[in-house]
Amino acid sequence: MHKKSTLPQKLCPVCNRPFNWRKKWERHWESVRYCSQKCRRTKNRIRVSENPSVSTNTAKL
Repeated sequence: MHKKSTLPQKLCPVCNRPFNWRKKWERHWESVRYCSQKCRRTKNRIRVSENPSVSTNTAKL
């Protein structure tokens, strides 16, 4: 049995939080980029808001 402290860890590019290896990611750990489905869905919103040169059209209420 191994301890959780020895598991590989990555940093999520959206929320900048570390996340650990999970059994369900065992076969494709190299391709895992985001810590959750929520971060994967919001990846484009974060990139657009970080880049001030890109203008976005906002709807007026």
